Amino acid sequence: MKIVVVGGKLQGLEAAYLANQAGWEVALVDKDCFVPAQGFCHEFHCLDVIRDVDKLKHIVHSADFIIPALENWSALHSLQGISLAADVPLAFDCQAYEISSSKISSDKLFRENNIPAPAYWPEAKLPLIVKPSGKSGSEGVKKISSSMELAAFCQATDLIENWVVQEHLSGPSYSLEVMGFKGSVISYQVTTLEMDALFDCKRVLAPADLLPDLQEELKIMASKVAGLVNLTGVMDIEVINDNGILKVLEIDARLPSQTPITVWHSTGVNMLEDLHTVFVKGQLPVARSSSVPKQVIFEHIRVGAEKLEVLGEHIMAVTEPLQLISDFWGADQAITNYHYGRSQWVATLIFKGENWAEVSGKRLETMNCLCRYFQISEYR
Repeated sequence: MKIVVVGGKLQGLEAAYLANQAGWEVALVDKDCFVPAQGFCHEFHCLDVIRDVDKLKHIVHSADFIIPALENWSALHSLQGISLAADVPLAFDCQAYEISSSKISSDKLFRENNIPAPAYWPEAKLPLIVKPSGKSGSEGVKKISSSMELAAFCQATDLIENWVVQEHLSGPSYSLEVMGFKGSVISYQVTTLEMDALFDCKRVLAPADLLPDLQEELKIMASKVAGLVNLTGVMDIEVINDNGILKVLEIDARLPSQTPITVWHSTGVNMLEDLHTVFVKGQLPVARSSSVPKQVIFEHIRVGAEKLEVLGEHIMAVTEPLQLISDFWGADQAITNYHYGRSQWVATLIFKGENWAEVSGKRLETMNCLCRYFQISEYR
């Protein structure tokens, strides 16, 4: 099995990692010559999806299917043409992605279909969260705590209609992925998300600490949204628990980062294999789950200047290939740019165990080992 992953940053890293776990061959394409996913591919091609169409057609021709791991509309449309010309499936739902990639469009969908979501300003009261409609994840997200900050934001932002301005909710956040095909949907494991000060996910926990009835409610909600966008392929839904009411923060009809790897380690279910089932075999995968899932902690750290920090995923977007190291100072795995003698580096640490006591103990021992070895005096 050979796949072509187009885009070598964090989404591409997720796809390449999972493809390696499935035992597949990965051809990676990116217009930049040094990208994080480069260390997880069997062949790398530094190409521009829009300008190097003929070269990309030649690469794609020998593949089983294509995974888009980018968010540039021009590049995505180019990939659609390449996929058709080469007669190789593209794991991408253009219609669903168009809705999910605009927070304004997706929030309109929620309101029209009575799906709980944070209240909009001006009905919502301070503090507020402002988000650019067309950006994914935490990019551009800000918290506004006072009327002066709000007035300054409105004055400085020429196109206020391209921003989402909502109430700030402080409850715990959760994520769920679903896979859709021809009106049917299966769901995966619910995970807990923990954020840094920039509202970027710094840690994923599985299984989630969400009550079973709320997990079932989330799965029903996600299936409803998938039906509304007529989903083909994978979509994730992120919600916040606002005093027992799950409110949708955002949806993304594409392979997300962080949670699929976490779910794989906890349940053994590989979402990339299920994408193959949908787009190559033309059928919905059979829903699978682990009766006794592993407890998993997946988090990002930055080490440097005698300091160790747990920060959001943005720190992993480095301009160099990352590598996978097993038994990394006690962590089961690390995705990292560390090498011997390097004093400043980043890593995604993966810990897993049979229960919370085991996995949290393993994590604590790793942090202690790192602090001792690198003579770290400040841990955040």
